[in-house]
Amino acid sequence: MHQFHCTPFTLAFAAFLTVTALPAHAADPSGTFTTVFENDLFYRTDRDYTNGIEFNWSPIGNASDRLPAFLADMVPNLFPRDFTRVNYSLGQMMFTPEDTAAYNPPQTQRPYAGYLYGALALTSVGPGTEEQLRIQLGAIGPASLAADSQDLVHRIRGFALPQGWHTQLRDEPGLVVSYQVTEQAVSLALPGDFAFDIKGNAGGAVGNVFDYVSAGAVARIGINMPADSGPPQIEPGRPASYYYDPKPGLGAYIFAGLQGRAVARNLFLDGNSFENSRSVEKENFVGEVSLGGALDFERFRLSFVHVIRSREYKTQPGFDQFGTLSLAVNL
Repeated sequence: MHQFHCTPFTLAFAAFLTVTALPAHAADPSGTFTTVFENDLFYRTDRDYTNGIEFNWSPIGNASDRLPAFLADMVPNLFPRDFTRVNYSLGQMMFTPEDTAAYNPPQTQRPYAGYLYGALALTSVGPGTEEQLRIQLGAIGPASLAADSQDLVHRIRGFALPQGWHTQLRDEPGLVVSYQVTEQAVSLALPGDFAFDIKGNAGGAVGNVFDYVSAGAVARIGINMPADSGPPQIEPGRPASYYYDPKPGLGAYIFAGLQGRAVARNLFLDGNSFENSRSVEKENFVGEVSLGGALDFERFRLSFVHVIRSREYKTQPGFDQFGTLSLAVNL
């Protein structure tokens, strides 16, 4: 039977859904709070990238008004566009081998690993263009609390405990600096207030956790569509908007995306940077298909994405499939 790998962050998600049941006509919004939950439980697999949770806060207003002075002075030079928003993130990712019952999992399976991180992102928006610079700092290994989180939830839910967390990657600080640019390639007005658009993207990341370059495209079709770049995913993944500008009434769209990455480093496969640890031989080219949709009503945007990711290492038994559920609320 499939076991739901979740964390205290996941439990907080349920509480968040309750707290955000705000009146439809609250005061003017002060910002967008977005929760992103990823898990393979949606497709009854239980291996590799098994759980991710991320909380995001994007206050309203220009980034230069929201940042410390030394950073605010840099923003106009980094992003000479119309408007720049800031976003703060807190997240946790969890990786496990396929055989979680083994005390000593096979060396051909992905190592146990956890990642707890915070991030600061700057998103600059201009006509048909969205740029994003994101700096992520975190902790890999026991300090990520992934093992403790999973054990706690499994005990609460009466599931068998994974037996191999003592083999996880060792403590190491994590740094990822990523940049993405999204350009609108096609925008069509269709009969009945429907619209269709295609947006291309390119970017990359450097750091001791991920080093890659990426490119892709997203096509959307819907009615009264919010101005975004698609529902969010946890990095590394397709670029997306952490905030959105709601329109009056109900809006909805479905979308399909293709993404490719050339990967020079993935710490969760290559192992620790400064000491010996478990590792597997990674694939240097990874492809990803995302299919999903979003529903937008005034201050709320609810979305779901089905992600199919190609093999990330040579001995991986098959493609990864996981779902991404997100809720954005303009508070």
